[in-house]
Amino acid sequence: MTTLTISLPDSLREFIEREVETKGYGNVSEYVRGLLRQAQEREAAQRLETLLLEGLASGKVETTPEFWRDLRRDAATMLARHKQPRKSRSRK
Repeated sequence: MTTLTISLPDSLREFIEREVETKGYGNVSEYVRGLLRQAQEREAAQRLETLLLEGLASGKVETTPEFWRDLRRDAATMLARHKQPRKSRSRK
């Protein structure tokens, strides 16, 4: 694992320490890793949305009522899966 050193003003350091204490993280590193994972997930979701919109705009996808029904079903499944707690999280 690589170590990364950053400089923060006292106000941010105190904020992070409160977050670690109140949100059940074991330490600052766990908290920062969690933030980075969330940023990665947002970026991946934005990329997927871009690709889906490009696909729809291409005209190569027939947008029938069945298409929209299936898309809503798949999105609901993905959302439900996303809301489930992750086993791999190190939070207490």
